[in-house]
Amino acid sequence: MARARTEAGGAHSSTDAGRRTGSRIAVAVAVLAVVAGGVYGGVALKRHGDAGHARPAGVPSAQTTLVRRTDLSDSKALPGTLGYGAAVTVKGAGKGLITKLPASGSTVTRGKPLYWVDDQPVTVFYGDTPVFRTLDGAAVKAGASGADVTVLADNLKALGYDIGPEPRTTQSSTGTGKAPGAVLTSSLLDALKRWQRDTGRQQTGTLSVGQVVVLPGAVRVGAVKAQLGDPAEEDVLSVTSLRKSVAVTVEAGDAARIHQGDKVFITLPDTKQVPGKVTAVGTTVQGGPGDASDASDGDTSPSLRVTVVPEDSASVENLDAASVRVTFTTETRKNVLTVPVGALLALQEGGYALQRPGGELVAVKTGLFARGQVEVSGAGVEEGQRVVTAS
Repeated sequence: MARARTEAGGAHSSTDAGRRTGSRIAVAVAVLAVVAGGVYGGVALKRHGDAGHARPAGVPSAQTTLVRRTDLSDSKALPGTLGYGAAVTVKGAGKGLITKLPASGSTVTRGKPLYWVDDQPVTVFYGDTPVFRTLDGAAVKAGASGADVTVLADNLKALGYDIGPEPRTTQSSTGTGKAPGAVLTSSLLDALKRWQRDTGRQQTGTLSVGQVVVLPGAVRVGAVKAQLGDPAEEDVLSVTSLRKSVAVTVEAGDAARIHQGDKVFITLPDTKQVPGKVTAVGTTVQGGPGDASDASDGDTSPSLRVTVVPEDSASVENLDAASVRVTFTTETRKNVLTVPVGALLALQEGGYALQRPGGELVAVKTGLFARGQVEVSGAGVEEGQRVVTAS
């Protein structure tokens, strides 16, 4: 980047600019002449007698480029960890001893056993509320209703069982003493009994605490924590999502420019790049001055956790865990004028200019710098203009 001086008010004298340009070219010509002379001399000695008078070296022309209109984007690559996401610990409930455990890495879906207590399977149901009470005939007579009853009804229906009428209470009816959600009915317990029969359980028509595990969806078994013979009321195992994702720690200031749904690129250990998408931007700030979780002596920058998933899961099917890099597009300018950074001339009084091939300087305002290009604007700057550049 060369340094030049403009006249007051931003006007530029083509004569002064010519002198500045001439001096810049003169220096370049002098250097090139020495190099060219040495090369030519060597060739002349080699070809003694074959060549006549040496031709004078021509004055090199300045390298130029065009002012272009395009979209300009800046990006930032950050380290991330590929895996199956955050693990969730499953804690057992009820009485009894653990008699069978799944293998780490196995997949468990709705209606399938996750582990066994007293040789009875503890089955996965989908939902967001655990079964926290006994659901039986006595609960029907008491008019039990609530989210746990909804979990039972929704899962039996999803498994193909007719549960009969589906009365529900709403938030506006909680003054009656009933929790909002499905109402427990005899027909629902009859469906429960048929499901118990079909899955080899005792047909009691009763669902007790600890007989099912309620999870958000299908899971992959992570670390198995319990051992055979341990009491059921312990941490049994951990589960993760079935889909692989990348966890990226992003400084809080940069995270403000990252949004759910943003497109990214994930660079794998073999340097292959695969497209991905931001699925979550954390809202809990970690680190920063006074963070008690920071064991280091110095303060850490405040950061947020960003979750990214590959658009094609098959692209990472051979990796269970790996260190990767995620490239985020942090800023984009649409339909702007750009030139190579080497076309900018730093003015002595401050600011920048572009130089036309004739030597005239045109003051410009700079915007986004990205990938060797810079956004420029200003009076007299138009698409398609040719300007001098150093690169």
